[in-house]
Amino acid sequence: MKISVKVPATAANLGPGFDCLGVALPIFNTITIEETVLPGTGIEINAIKDETNIEDVILDHTPMDENSLIYKAVELLYNSIGQSPSELKITVQTQIPITRGLGSSASVIVGGLLAANELLGHPADEQALLSLAAELEGHPDNTTPAITGGMVISSQEDDGSVVYSKLDWPSEWNITVCVPDFELSTDISRSVLPKDVPLEDAVFNLKRFGMFVQAVNTRDINLMKRALQDKLHQPYRMKLVPGLERIIDNLKHEEDVFGCVLSGSGPTIIVISLKSAVEKIKSTVKETWKDMNVKVNIMTLPVEQDGAQVLSND
Repeated sequence: MKISVKVPATAANLGPGFDCLGVALPIFNTITIEETVLPGTGIEINAIKDETNIEDVILDHTPMDENSLIYKAVELLYNSIGQSPSELKITVQTQIPITRGLGSSASVIVGGLLAANELLGHPADEQALLSLAAELEGHPDNTTPAITGGMVISSQEDDGSVVYSKLDWPSEWNITVCVPDFELSTDISRSVLPKDVPLEDAVFNLKRFGMFVQAVNTRDINLMKRALQDKLHQPYRMKLVPGLERIIDNLKHEEDVFGCVLSGSGPTIIVISLKSAVEKIKSTVKETWKDMNVKVNIMTLPVEQDGAQVLSND
């Protein structure tokens, strides 16, 4: 039996929603798992670049054995019903760039879990898949929208369960994704965050997150401009993303630009705006990074409303 699962990229945090807000985007990894018939062949994992991929998908230093995240996801699902995976061939067809803050790790976790679930006859429901994915990733902000699609608020509770709710993102609000040609690992990006934050910074983010939700629900542009601010992670990560501060400064006076935020832990930058500002955003980001010898791939994308999908079952 061969199973293929198509999983969208995701952008998390989006300013004030640290570790709890994420959105699915129409860039995809396709994970295919095939049960092999020859005993003793073990686990074979391959990664290939999709012909339609965006620039500079990086596959170096990605484990292609039992240490890979995708195998750990498959193994976790099997172990959850008291089984162990045996002879499997796993192929990852990649569009999502690695270590750029676009949920590449979440995509292979989700793809591995859903494919294994198909192979085993659907022992896990959505809630179980959400919980297992968040357990492997460490937080649900990327894995949840990868499974459900859309823009999602999510929380992993003390018992491991994941609670989530979708926001109805206004279609006229553009999401421009700016992917630079340098990497930033999640481990390094998290290492600069403080273990404790001032109470006033926590309160600041609580207020901004409330504004974010209300702005989406009421289509309030002025409120969204206030909402896209953060004091919990972006100030600490600023030094890890050369040009971020300049890009923010260069765009903050553009009337139709709502705000500029890191995608996940970076270094990808997301700019939220009206359509009228997209060309200005592209030129500003390109010129700012060009001065720093940084190449960038820029895409204006809709929210991907469909989560991970099983493509084949044979």
